[in-house]
Amino acid sequence: MTANLSIPRHIAIVMDGNGRWATRRFLPRVAGHSQGVDALRRCVKTCVDRDVEVLTVFAFSSENWNRPADEVSCLMELLVLALGREVPQLRQDGVRLLFVGERAGLSERVTLGLEQAESLTADNKRLLLNICFNYGGRWDIAQAAAKVAGQGLPVTEKNLGEAMALAHVPDPDLIIRTGGEQRISNFLLWQAAYAELFFSSKLWPEFDEAALDEAIAAYQHRERRFGQTSSQVNGPGINEKTVLPLRQTA
Repeated sequence: MTANLSIPRHIAIVMDGNGRWATRRFLPRVAGHSQGVDALRRCVKTCVDRDVEVLTVFAFSSENWNRPADEVSCLMELLVLALGREVPQLRQDGVRLLFVGERAGLSERVTLGLEQAESLTADNKRLLLNICFNYGGRWDIAQAAAKVAGQGLPVTEKNLGEAMALAHVPDPDLIIRTGGEQRISNFLLWQAAYAELFFSSKLWPEFDEAALDEAIAAYQHRERRFGQTSSQVNGPGINEKTVLPLRQTA
């Protein structure tokens, strides 16, 4: 296959469709979320195999608190169990975990699980896996603005960008949403400014290696202009993808 772009350096995914996957099989919604963990495991492995540097996934939005209380409780329990089961393998595979989002309001057990997962994988460098948990794009912009104002700095694009919750990585090259919906649902509103979008009809538990490769192939045949004209992008010396260094986290 002739590609116009290389493998995306940073892929972000809205993992949608767990509940519908379960409902269509006459299973409780939590069964879909459990299958969703398996799909994420496959996706992480494929990203490692394809030399993707950063994978960011939308696991639990700030709006998801409005779901039925029993489902929210099951999701919290599933997170803790999944961390206990998956972190040892992620650590062995060189995957670093970072949780992005508001931690106030999370239980002590969940918060401890997040901190331990981050600590155990802190030295890994093969893939950075950002899990957006209790996250919303509007929350991110608001907290960044508050941080900038609290530092007495002018509110500029540069200062806001450096205060965002994902300031430690370049903006995503490719944002994928599964489940057939065609919206980003308050995910990475600031960071998505120039991302390529790919919408998959597959429900998240069905999303596999082939589906990810399809999204990557679609990305590779896009033309990323970043405000320039097509002739500028394809002219001599301007067709190379700009490579930005990963920012170091504390």
